[in-house]
Amino acid sequence: MFDTGTTGFMIVCTMLVVLMTPGLAFFYGGLSRRKNVLNTMFMVLVVMGVVGLAWTIAGWSIAYGGPGGTRFIGGFDQFFLGDWSIFGQMSGDPDAGTGYPRLLDFGFQIAFAFITAGILTGATAGRMKFGALLGFLALWNIFVYAPLAHMVWGGEGSFVGDVIGALDFAGGDVVHIASGVGGLVLCLIVGRRRDYGVTSYRAHNVPFVLLGTTFLWFGWFGFNAGSAFAPDGVATLALATTIVAPCAAMMSWMLVERLRTGKCTVVGACTGVLTGLVVITPAAGFVQVWAAVLMGFIVAPICYYCISALKSKLGYDDALDAFGAHGVGGIVGGILTGIFCVPELSWTEYGGLIYTGDPTLLIAQIEGILVTLVYVVVVTGLISFLMKALFKGELAVDSKSQRTGLDSILHGEAAYPSFDGLD
Repeated sequence: MFDTGTTGFMIVCTMLVVLMTPGLAFFYGGLSRRKNVLNTMFMVLVVMGVVGLAWTIAGWSIAYGGPGGTRFIGGFDQFFLGDWSIFGQMSGDPDAGTGYPRLLDFGFQIAFAFITAGILTGATAGRMKFGALLGFLALWNIFVYAPLAHMVWGGEGSFVGDVIGALDFAGGDVVHIASGVGGLVLCLIVGRRRDYGVTSYRAHNVPFVLLGTTFLWFGWFGFNAGSAFAPDGVATLALATTIVAPCAAMMSWMLVERLRTGKCTVVGACTGVLTGLVVITPAAGFVQVWAAVLMGFIVAPICYYCISALKSKLGYDDALDAFGAHGVGGIVGGILTGIFCVPELSWTEYGGLIYTGDPTLLIAQIEGILVTLVYVVVVTGLISFLMKALFKGELAVDSKSQRTGLDSILHGEAAYPSFDGLD
């Protein structure tokens, strides 16, 4: 028998997570250049089409399929949702009256797949061929995201979550490290924008950035609290930590920005909020509220340095800082989970270093992050080179198209059209 309260809770959380992807489109669109804003937003929006189909056809089964699964991938019994019993199966504990239709798991997890691929697109904004991006996203969802979701969240026998014993409450490894590092690999293979290092890039629409941040933060409550899979105390804790960590990160970012530049900016404050959301994701249901505050204060200066200094020193063109915010923030969050995890809330027998003095969980967290990094780098690289070969050795549009702008070249549209010379 399904529990109506839990079912309703999971439906609402699923809708909130779906909202995050359009929110990310506004966030990225505001950060982009005026001539590329539609292309940048469309790259995020189209994720919901191509990844939605890839997840339905194969991704869901690879991540959470039944018989025949291994430590690295799930079974193949649910391709095209072919196992119709999924509609009647129950997730949760039916004896305790906490069950909800298992098809809700499919809907909840497809929303996670949306936002993960959407984050990745920011790394190559302003220069990647649209068709190449579509092909890349489909393959990346099936061969990177879905197996990684199984390795972390696949349950008994899963490599990262069970064998290594690493914790990831809502997607530090699966969502943020995967998308950030995957975006970094892809942007290196695509190459830099034609005027990178010559032209100063500035956000063309700061209100869009603020609007996107609002949608993301709102949707993140479903992202983190929903990962408790029940309207209980753990979900409430995840909700609370998802409130306070971004607050702390925003203030920390503003402080660093004020000391470095003499000003506090709206874009900086919004980026600080984002890093706070990222850092708390792997730990949301494992740490106390005071620890979430501390995690927010810690992550912002690290991400600030990576975005403002390290990127220019190393010379990689991560256009909208998918790696600097999500990849780095996810790594920091995963490590801090191993320090601040409350033992009674841990999914394993080990708690955080600060409580137990035992580094076992911290080591497991680092090992899980390393496995994620190696897997994402290798497989993303292979997919990128495959797409590059299919597109005649070039994943970026030509210099003329970049100079003109991708909105008009690729889509024949303009975000701010003029009529008879008037806006």
